[in-house]
Amino acid sequence: MSAPLLSVRNLRVSFPTRSGTFEAVRGVSFDLGRERLGVVGESGSGKSMTGRAILGLVRPPGKVSADRLDLNGETILNLPERRMRALRGARISMVMQDPKFSLNPVMTVGQQIMEAYRLHSGQGGKAAREKALEMLSAVQIRDPERVFDAYPHEVSGGMGQRIMIAMMLAPDPEILIADEPTSALDVSVRNEVLRIMDKLVTERGMGLIFVSHDLNLVAQFCDRVLIMYAGQVVEEIAAKDLHQARHPYTQGLLESLPRLDHPVERLAVLQRQDSWRNDVKGA
Repeated sequence: MSAPLLSVRNLRVSFPTRSGTFEAVRGVSFDLGRERLGVVGESGSGKSMTGRAILGLVRPPGKVSADRLDLNGETILNLPERRMRALRGARISMVMQDPKFSLNPVMTVGQQIMEAYRLHSGQGGKAAREKALEMLSAVQIRDPERVFDAYPHEVSGGMGQRIMIAMMLAPDPEILIADEPTSALDVSVRNEVLRIMDKLVTERGMGLIFVSHDLNLVAQFCDRVLIMYAGQVVEEIAAKDLHQARHPYTQGLLESLPRLDHPVERLAVLQRQDSWRNDVKGA
């Protein structure tokens, strides 16, 4: 069996508050290979914070600790900012949830993709322009020359998300973390973005961490799933078996979803249990 691209053991993220220390991520452990790993859970379960901690994006007074946080065998836990900045984009990238807040409103689309590529490749302007146009075509933007010169407010939400994917994949990273990349998109655009991501990740042999709250989407798109509750991984399961999950929290999430093939008068309400905070399985 090949070594994992990313190895995480006992990852913790904490923040000081007036009432004491709050642990947003509590002992998360997993390995990521060349696969699509889904991370699901309710808002506040620690999904996005886990991704930010891996990328070194948790700022003081937040604290990150782990027994192991290795990227291809190299520890990346609490690296100096200059070294971590060199790794972001070049070896591991993150697509944020809403492109409207991630793209620079005063720079053209092309300038932003070129900047991301030049920062990590050391290439000149001509090569960076060619790469930017190539990536815009790769994410199925029909008129890359026009979009290259457009500003973020001139493109739709779906196109903005594809631009973010193009920008993050331009430096050819080994791992992509996608944080709710389709949450603001309609169904047809969502499916198109997923097809693009799947094609690019498969062709490049990358590892993908797909953060979502949509269990049905993750079951269809991913290979393996981590279910998070209160900052912990409570269950790990193959995506194809997600609807046969055994943990009561996962079962509760599934039962709270409306189904066209099995309509009910009233959806079930998730009954949380204190024991779930310590009953960690598959981590």
